[in-house]
Amino acid sequence: MSEVNIMTPEQLQQALDEDKKIEIIDVRENEEVAQGMIPTAKHIPLGNVPEEVDNLNPGKEYVLVCRSGRRSMNASEFLKEKGFKKVHNLEGGMLDWKGELVF
Repeated sequence: MSEVNIMTPEQLQQALDEDKKIEIIDVRENEEVAQGMIPTAKHIPLGNVPEEVDNLNPGKEYVLVCRSGRRSMNASEFLKEKGFKKVHNLEGGMLDWKGELVF
């Protein structure tokens, strides 16, 4: 199993503040996303990640997020297995995210 990088909410906020080229993928379910998402995040429910992987660019940098970090870790590991090199899991997920939300 490949090692997945961890990104703290603070590191992600800093990357967003600096307009870094980073893609956020929210793997929560529809009803969870309705409670707010990180700005610029793309919603791909965990169950849809395998069919959506071909629409993602392996050369881009991704941060995966869920409620607590467990499901997004599974998605991160899946992307790593598919050859994605720059994949991060958001530590603590949305439970630890203190930044802005979009609805």
